[in-house]
Amino acid sequence: MTHALRRRRILGRLLRHRTGAFGLALAAVLVLVALAAPLVAPADPAAVDFDRVLQPPSTTAWLGTDELGRDQLSRVFHGIRSSIVVGVLSVLLALVVATPLGLVAGYRRGVTDAVVSRVTDTLLAFPFLVLAVGLAAILGASLLNAALAIGISQIPNLIRVVRGEALRLSNEDYVAAAVAAGARSGTVLFRHLLPNSVNALLIQITVAIPAAIIGEALLSFLGLGVQPPTPSLGVMLAAAQTYFAQAPWLVVFPGLTVVLATLGFNLLGDGLRDALDPRGGPMSDAFRPADRSRELSGRR
Repeated sequence: MTHALRRRRILGRLLRHRTGAFGLALAAVLVLVALAAPLVAPADPAAVDFDRVLQPPSTTAWLGTDELGRDQLSRVFHGIRSSIVVGVLSVLLALVVATPLGLVAGYRRGVTDAVVSRVTDTLLAFPFLVLAVGLAAILGASLLNAALAIGISQIPNLIRVVRGEALRLSNEDYVAAAVAAGARSGTVLFRHLLPNSVNALLIQITVAIPAAIIGEALLSFLGLGVQPPTPSLGVMLAAAQTYFAQAPWLVVFPGLTVVLATLGFNLLGDGLRDALDPRGGPMSDAFRPADRSRELSGRR
């Protein structure tokens, strides 16, 4: 069975998973909106119109306008873009740092594992959002610094996941065969352990992205993330506090967008976990490379 066929089977399982398919569709729509925000937004999100201040939702402004007469739908679209950008950048940063550390700690064990594990445990003692807020306060308020702060805060959890996978996979026969065949540590780590950890990483990514979206909204709400006039869901929620009784739509629509974004990725993660369930067959080898170690062990 080829890798392409295995992946198609996993995709088929995911699409047959009702909540997983719904999460995939919702996440895909949000990503498309983020990519095409300048094209699909009906107006300039920063355009001020004092003749349309605090207008309720209507055919001319589907989600209403804010205290400066700016179109809320356009600002929500661009706010989704900011959230997705921060989510993707922060998760990529966390993966780049956590993946090699977790692999080395789980495979080498000993002193290396002890040092990495103790540092990870220390960072995990701080709640994710508290650590992100502290780092953002130190780094300064901007979109990139928010992504950096959230990414650093997510590194400990990813290290723990990758380390656990490395510990489990290092006991597999194909790893022992590769070592017996003379494979170096780097080859074992990045040719055998890393590809076979992809399943767990994919699921973890779907957990990390919604956490990053919430983190970005919180940092922007506190003034430590995206800065006005750049649209952000957190900035919109912060500005709407004063007008909640007068214009509740200023709170409802950005807040609902945050809920839908986190819900979509979380449901996608649930569907992926079920689609990659080893009891269903494909998880253990769906992303497995063509292990030369198996061929070598068969020839010995």
